[in-house]
Amino acid sequence: MPEPVPYLDLKAQLQPLRAELEAAFARTLDHCSFCLGPDVAQFEKDFAAFIGTQHCVGVNSGTSALHIALLLLNVGPGDEVITTPFTFVATSWAISYVGARPVYVDIDDNTFNLDPHLLEQAITPRTKALLPVHLYGHPCDLDPILAVARKHNLPLVEDTAQAHAAKYKGRTVGTFGQISCFSFYPGKNLGACGEGGALLTNDAALAQRARALREHGSTVRYYHDEVGYNYRMEGIQGAALGVKLKHLARWTEGRQSVARRYHELLADTPLQLPVESARVESAYHLYVVRHPKRDDLMKYLQAHQVGCALHYPLPLHLQKCYASLGYQPGDFPVAERAARECLSLPIYPELTQAQIERVSEVIHDYFRG
Repeated sequence: MPEPVPYLDLKAQLQPLRAELEAAFARTLDHCSFCLGPDVAQFEKDFAAFIGTQHCVGVNSGTSALHIALLLLNVGPGDEVITTPFTFVATSWAISYVGARPVYVDIDDNTFNLDPHLLEQAITPRTKALLPVHLYGHPCDLDPILAVARKHNLPLVEDTAQAHAAKYKGRTVGTFGQISCFSFYPGKNLGACGEGGALLTNDAALAQRARALREHGSTVRYYHDEVGYNYRMEGIQGAALGVKLKHLARWTEGRQSVARRYHELLADTPLQLPVESARVESAYHLYVVRHPKRDDLMKYLQAHQVGCALHYPLPLHLQKCYASLGYQPGDFPVAERAARECLSLPIYPELTQAQIERVSEVIHDYFRG
């Protein structure tokens, strides 16, 4: 019986780093800075340099980073923020948290990202910001999005939660908008040993306010200039991320190598494979294939002990929590079709050639019937 292929194997990543992580955690225990502190400060400096921005503000989740980003841009009740209906719900949560309305536009059928050609028609006098997502690690088509942002004088917030180290025209994503937001959830390309996130910007004033907002609206202890939040990154997470950041470039290359091998092995199947646009370098957070009989294929893979997952089975405009927005089935047909057809295959740097070939073998067996 062939060995199972797990959808995600964090142990395979962490085991070679265990001694280095334990040493980093020991230093955190020694200096007892468990909320922010030197480990977080060093990671902020290193991550800003890695991405290519002036400022990085570590927080407790990617969701918190998005929330703070919209607060920094003074988005509030009565405002609208344009985003995609096909992503993790946290992108829209941030809009809702500030009392604004998510306004969705449909996605590109190949990249799954927000379709920039539909962007301008969604703008109204109430539009306050644009919030595209670099979904699955594939950068959005940023040139036309930036053109619309400039034309209408709208700030751009990049949701880069899945796109650590991805590039657009040779430049790392997270450096194009006024603000970018990253997640370090454990399964991300750069994952903490728990929750974590960061907000990046080149604007010193925005960074300063973000640091206050994450710590109860305070720059001097017990004095609060505005309503703030307990969004601080933990010292332990800063230590873990500092260790793992050193390996991110190599891990990204590993993911890209796995994706290339999948491309080769699955090219002769009926699956629609990921399309990497000519101007981008995907970070391949996920390797997502498409097929009309996705559910049958998923059951077959699971029955043969090949891990897989759904990202995302129900678009945001059809979620019960957003029924009040008034969207109906059929409003965003490309996103709705993607939700019915998409299936995520195992992809992580430690995936072996034998495991990749096993995934391919089972998929070929399925189509041979």
